[in-house]
Amino acid sequence: MTMLSGKVALVTGASRGVGAAIAKTLSRAGAAVAVNYFQSAEKAVSVVKDITDSGGSAVALKADVTHAAETQKMIDDIVSTFGRLDIIVNNALPKYAFNPTESYVSIESVEWSDFERQFRGAVGAVVNTTKAALPTMKAQGFGKIINISTNLVYNPVVTYYDYTTAKAGLLGLTRTLAAELGKYGIRVNLIAGGLLSLTDASAATTKEVFDFIASSTPLRKVTTVEDFAQSVLMFAADFSNALTGQSISVDGGLTMP
Repeated sequence: MTMLSGKVALVTGASRGVGAAIAKTLSRAGAAVAVNYFQSAEKAVSVVKDITDSGGSAVALKADVTHAAETQKMIDDIVSTFGRLDIIVNNALPKYAFNPTESYVSIESVEWSDFERQFRGAVGAVVNTTKAALPTMKAQGFGKIINISTNLVYNPVVTYYDYTTAKAGLLGLTRTLAAELGKYGIRVNLIAGGLLSLTDASAATTKEVFDFIASSTPLRKVTTVEDFAQSVLMFAADFSNALTGQSISVDGGLTMP
């Protein structure tokens, strides 16, 4: 028996990159996985095929998690298909390019509409998935909600004003949800990632930037999507049941909040 046997997990934004790695990691640990996507249907189906070919159970479900009605339908479909929902990994990310050498952002150039877009994608999506799943998790007396943030919240070395501010809001939401939902057996935690190798968002990042990050970390390496997915598994598994309202950086020790 593996550590997540009998559990059902939803990973939002799971058609590629770190989301796909998380979905596959949770599956290998025994969970049935709902692979959420918004536009990349073909890639989501490919992730599901990888999981099922390896003996796991998975479905691809389309939903824009910034829309409450679409999110509710997706959650209803998961519960109808698998009978429960134990784990939510809020990974979906509005399109963003992480390349500080070419895309410097100034407070003079960033628009409030940029902030609004990131807040809808970071905070709004978590509100939608949580509210949709809450009746099921309360009835079960158990749930794990894992929110994905950024280490820029602790060390804003690049001026991604809209992205970093929205992710900082997600930290406040995580702690407030943990305080309210703990009495129902629902744990809510946050993982703050650094620059990951390799995702669509970091594809434009130069080798020089990756090398600098690696040389700045105690582990002397850039965190991979697989490394990051293992940290998600830690929060999803029962051996972290005493943890809620926590925020950790998964960046090789680059930041130590």
